[in-house]
Amino acid sequence: MLTGIHPLLTGPLLAHLDAMGHSDAVVLADAHFPAERLAPRSLTFPGVTTPDLLAAIRTVVPLDDAPALDLMATPDGERLPVQDALAAAAGTSDIRFLDRHAFYEVAASAFLIVRTGETRVYGNVLLRKGVVTT
Repeated sequence: MLTGIHPLLTGPLLAHLDAMGHSDAVVLADAHFPAERLAPRSLTFPGVTTPDLLAAIRTVVPLDDAPALDLMATPDGERLPVQDALAAAAGTSDIRFLDRHAFYEVAASAFLIVRTGETRVYGNVLLRKGVVTT
């Protein structure tokens, strides 16, 4: 056990986050996401919501410059409560919305995809790691 580390941040997740470089991306995906098909590296957190895991990751990962986050857009452009929760968990309003297929394309080049137990649709986020200055 480590002091000051959020309990959702497991050793394997921390190792991947540490190995990421500036501007590398991590996708936190809902339970419906095709993570295994797209991921060069993947982890699964079945009992965790995407916003909760994002909030935990943000305790150790700074956000990159614009766009800080990519969210998967709904077909009608409506912003869903899960997307508001993701923005709040990330602590930013610097968000780019991508249609589903564009999101999949960007996600396929991410350093890591983490599939959560999130059951709300469009509960997917891609964040880019900023420069760690401390």
